[in-house]
Amino acid sequence: MEIALFEPRIPQNTGNIARTCAAFDITLNLIEPLGFKIEDKYLKRAGLDYWPIVKLNKYSNFKTFTEEKINKRIIAFSKKNGVYLNNFEFKKEDILLFGREDTGLPEGIIEKSDSLISIFMPNLETPLNNKKGVRSLNLSVACGISIYEAHKQLNYQ
Repeated sequence: MEIALFEPRIPQNTGNIARTCAAFDITLNLIEPLGFKIEDKYLKRAGLDYWPIVKLNKYSNFKTFTEEKINKRIIAFSKKNGVYLNNFEFKKEDILLFGREDTGLPEGIIEKSDSLISIFMPNLETPLNNKKGVRSLNLSVACGISIYEAHKQLNYQ
């Protein structure tokens, strides 16, 4: 399994995700442009001293990324109309793709993915129910929840 971040903007989120990837021995793919420099002190601080064990790849754009990962399923995450996380069956070679903190994944990127997953949130704000609630989860939290669920499925089947 791998994680891919599409144009991440907040270095602390990426640092936290890198730490989680190190803990689960998962590759982290960063798809540019990034909203920060890799040398950013906040990125380094959030990842603590785990950077030497993070398997990190950078790609100049989504096309380059997909060309290298052609034989793997790309599983997009969005709050919009995906299969709920706990109802999805993961495979060991899957790449979990997350979008920008401010805009999520563009529709064109979702369409190029193999599947779309949403994380169930009982207090999600939606225009359909006029409910005031949470717009979305923090990127690093969503990533952590998803990594755990996929890891649980793959290692305890």
